[in-house]
Parts: sequence; structure tokens; C-alpha cells
Amino acid sequence: MFTMRVYPAISLILLFACSSLPAEQIYISPEKNIQEKLQETLILAQPGDEIILAAGIYEFTDGLSLDVDNIRLSGAGHEKTILNFKGQITGAQGLLITSDNVVLKDFAIEDTKGDGIKVKGADGIYFLNIRTEWTGGPKATNGAYGIYPVESKNVLIDGCIAIGASDAGIYVGQSENIIVRNSRAEYNVAGIEIENSIHADVYNNLATHNTGGILIFDLPYLPKQGGHTIRVFGNQSIQNDTPNFAPEGNIVGEVPMGSGVIVLASENVEIFNNVIGDNATVNLAVVAGEDSDDPNYRKFPKRIQIHDNQFGPGGYEPDQRGNLGPILVEIASTNVPDIIWDGVMPFWQYLFGQPTDEKLVIDSNGDATFLNLDAFWYVVFPYFHQPETDIDTFSGNVRPLPAVTLAFPK
Repeated sequence: MFTMRVYPAISLILLFACSSLPAEQIYISPEKNIQEKLQETLILAQPGDEIILAAGIYEFTDGLSLDVDNIRLSGAGHEKTILNFKGQITGAQGLLITSDNVVLKDFAIEDTKGDGIKVKGADGIYFLNIRTEWTGGPKATNGAYGIYPVESKNVLIDGCIAIGASDAGIYVGQSENIIVRNSRAEYNVAGIEIENSIHADVYNNLATHNTGGILIFDLPYLPKQGGHTIRVFGNQSIQNDTPNFAPEGNIVGEVPMGSGVIVLASENVEIFNNVIGDNATVNLAVVAGEDSDDPNYRKFPKRIQIHDNQFGPGGYEPDQRGNLGPILVEIASTNVPDIIWDGVMPFWQYLFGQPTDEKLVIDSNGDATFLNLDAFWYVVFPYFHQPETDIDTFSGNVRPLPAVTLAFPK
């Protein structure tokens, strides 16, 4: 490293010259001082540049960050270009991105101290064939999130792999205009989680050997509230059988082992053409959020449509973790139906009925079984508790949600 002294007039000339430089391809290979070299490259890159990481293992002791727009960071493949953070001492994540129109492609991030790749406040973030993994297996000391865009829009996660996160492998939170597709999440607490987000398509993914496969959550006390308009289709959520290893106090620590798909407090969710099975607690559950003094939080799910799914075995050994598990065991024993609704609604709807356009719709799911837990009466007035198993009660006209469209970078 060296220091250059630039006088004011020369500084203006250099600034003008740099702003008009054409985009470059910058080649990086593993070497002794890769921490400094790659971070310096990320700082000095110009919009339009592509940083190409050669095959090899890159060792880091600190996190990396990027805040330059219109950058491509590419490797030689997620099994060939590996950014390894096993020796990480400082930094809250492996890679932090706070800029727009960034493409991440064909590399892996392993064994970060905190999150794998965090993106915050981006407009246009594209994960293509990226792998995040904690290679020591499921542990509470693993980082919380693998692929982790928040407060962003125009998000694409395509062909990615996430393994071993102590919260969620693939997580998109407080964001809008999202596609998660052709990806695999395994041995995480939550495989794929869409939280407090709007306009999301989650399709052609495999969620397996997680605690819970696919979660569509809305939670209080977050800057963005009211998650809605989410399609979950063409996925496999199967054999989610990893014991919950989330650190103490984590919300996702309430997820029972063996949950296929859980919808919590979200609105306008369409779940269709999925294969959901071999989940020991429940294949698919729709539940209300917990009481909150957050005035913006809407805890009751509405307009949830479940149709044309294929269900395998499920509910044969319910985990009694959290609020859901014990009620399932008490009401359904070890024969939990495929589709569970907790039956919790605003109190006035118990008296006057639920508006038609807010009702749960279940249609054309083969021989799927169903249970309305009627959980409100179960907890508050057990004498009036009336669980319901007639799935035909919830048949209705499906109103397909619109597809998400993204403008992809060239």
C-alpha cells in the first residue's frame, strides 16, 4: 500500500477522468493479502464493473462490504470459488451490500461469524447460483441468515443453496417485488422465509431437512407491516426433520420440528401445485400472530388460498415446541391432518361471521385432510370449543394472484 498526495486542481481532473472511464472486468485470485485486496477492489470499483473471482478458496478474517451501484461480482461456480470465513474475527456478516443493481453470481460464502450475505436498502439485487453454508452442521452458533436481503425491492434469488442457518437459509424481509426460484434450502431452522413483504413469487424450490420448510410470516415491531400478495407454487417441502437449533429468544425458535409450510398473519397468499409431505408435525398450517401493542400489526391471516397441492404423510409425531404443537397434540393427538387452520379471527367475526372475501379457500388438494382447531374457544371458553374437519366447508372460487415481474440487468 502507498499514499498519494493529490492537489486540488489535479483532484478535479482525476475525478472527471474517473467518472468517464468505461466499465472494466477486474480479475481477482486467491492470495495472501486477499482481505485487503478484495475489499479495496469493492471500494474503488466503478458502476458497470464486473469483479471476477477465480476458482479457489479465499480466506477472510473480517467482513466485506459493497456500496457501489451497478456491480457484478462473479465466481467460477459455487463449488469452485469459495469465500471462507471460518477464521472471521470481526464483522457482522460475510458480505454486506447497500447499493443498487448488484449481481452476485457463481460463488459460495462459508462459515461466517454472522449472516452470510446481507443486503439492505437495495433496488435490484440478484443472487444467481450462490451458496451459503455453515459446514459444521446445524448449530446454534451458526450465523442467523444465509441469503438475507431486507428493506429492498426487485429481489431475485435463483439457483441458490442455503445450508445450516440458525434462523433462515433464504430470507427476504420488509421487501417488495421478489422472486425466489430453483433454489434449495436444507438443514436450516427455516428453509425459505418471506417476512413482512409484498408481491413475492416462491416457486420450483426444494426445502428439505429443515425445522420448517417454507414460512410466510408477518411480525410486529418492524418498519414495514402488512405482508401480502405472495404466491408459493411448484415447490417441494418435504422431510423437514431437523430439531430446532435457533438461539434462545429467537422468534423462529417457536417453529415446531417437522413443519412443511406455515402462514402466519399474512394476507393474500396463494399456495398451489406444491408437493408437501413427510413433515412430522404438520404439512401446512395457517395461524394468527400473537397479541401485540404495535398499532400497525394485523395479526389475523386473510384471503389465504390453498389449491391443487399434493400431500404426503404428515402429522404423525408432532413436536410440542411453541404455541402450535401442544394444541395439535391435545386436539388431534398423533393424527394431525394435512392442512391446519387455528381458527383464530377478530372477536366480532365469531358473532357476525367472516366476510366472504377474507375467508380461507381450500380446493382440489386430492384426498388432503383438514382441521380447524377453533383455538380461540379452546383457550378462552373450552365449553364452546368445536374443532371442524369438513374440508368442503372451505371450498370456493380461487382468484389467482398476479405474477411478479422483474426487470433483469443485461
